[in-house]
Amino acid sequence: MVFKIGLLGLGTVGIGTAKILLSPQGRHPLIHELEIYRVGVRDISKTRDVNISPNILTTDLEAIATDPDVDIIIELIGGLEPARSLILKAIEHGKHIVTANKAVISRYGQEIFDAANKKSVYVMLEAAVGGGIPVIQPLKESLGVNRIHSITGIVNGTTNYILTRMEKEGADFADVLADAQSLGYAEADPTADVEGLDAKDKIAILGSLAFGSIIKLEDIYCEGISQITAADITYAAQLDFVIKLLAIAKGYPNSTNSTSDKLQLRVHPTLIPKTHPLASINDVYNAILIEGEPIGQVMFFGPGAGAGPTASAVVSDIMSITAILQTKTEPIPHPLLSCTHQKSCEIEPIKELITRFYTRFLTQDKPGVIGKLGSCFGKYNVSLESVVQTGIHNQLAEIVVVTHDVREGNFRQALGEIQSLDIIDSIPSILRVL
Repeated sequence: MVFKIGLLGLGTVGIGTAKILLSPQGRHPLIHELEIYRVGVRDISKTRDVNISPNILTTDLEAIATDPDVDIIIELIGGLEPARSLILKAIEHGKHIVTANKAVISRYGQEIFDAANKKSVYVMLEAAVGGGIPVIQPLKESLGVNRIHSITGIVNGTTNYILTRMEKEGADFADVLADAQSLGYAEADPTADVEGLDAKDKIAILGSLAFGSIIKLEDIYCEGISQITAADITYAAQLDFVIKLLAIAKGYPNSTNSTSDKLQLRVHPTLIPKTHPLASINDVYNAILIEGEPIGQVMFFGPGAGAGPTASAVVSDIMSITAILQTKTEPIPHPLLSCTHQKSCEIEPIKELITRFYTRFLTQDKPGVIGKLGSCFGKYNVSLESVVQTGIHNQLAEIVVVTHDVREGNFRQALGEIQSLDIIDSIPSILRVL
């Protein structure tokens, strides 16, 4: 039985997907059962690096979403609209959905999944997080027996590339970003990547699946890497750390339930020990570390973007749907393939986070400065692990402080008082430590 595909979008990932579907030799036999039936594009006349008949191209994407002959819609146009509307329209007309659109899923996932479950169709999204890394289906299937405690991931290749270059070359952020843009690793407008917004979308999706919870994107704390300096990279290395942009979702490991009412979700640059599994993930690669009970730790690693890796994830989702449809397995949607959210959750305010901090101060070069810092921190129950004066810069002393575990609210109160001291010139860097 041949299943007909409606492909919305023929950009980089769309072309990669089409190439796989058009060359089934040596791949899984199910790919032989798939036909690219219609393709929606903005410009039919555009030259593309794929052998697709112009007769199946159209600029009317809604017509594809509602075509009674189409079985599966692949949404690869990106952005919020018309992607959301087209997905919902296709579901309304009984189409199964495969999407790589993290932005739509992180914002409108509940609406889309509810619509899909009512119409007994699938929404598959392996390509939305981690590119070619299988992580969505493992969370739903292989790891489904586990109580998930935490997900910690490097999920944005652009920022990881920038931080890797800064570490290896001692370069500044702005210089590496410009180079990344010229090489095509960063967009002309890099805001979504370097300010952590892309990673925020992805951890919202992973967190909702891991903890069965409805997550409001706006409640996730998010901080990017644009303020990271070459000096911070150097000092981190001297302290046996590397700096990575981490996306983190945590429940409560002592809970006897598979879900929790309160979660931690956050994105921010973090100092991680060089011995940590994520410390060696460099360049544009992604890695996602999942901890649960009884499995312990498991890590997924691979290319997080690009035509080939993302298309691989897209086609794997198509195959999963095809296998179910071919065997007419009931119920539809299959409970291991569908997405459900069991309850709403409360995301813990960042001020309640218990973590270590790295802070770099520029102060007057006078006796007693370190003592005053220690007194202010002690007043707010902030215990210091190390205090190092690294040198003199423009007649200012540079002091690097690493704390023990502390409630973030207490730490921020201490910093507020420290900033008011006349000996403090500035606080160039404040980073969390894993």
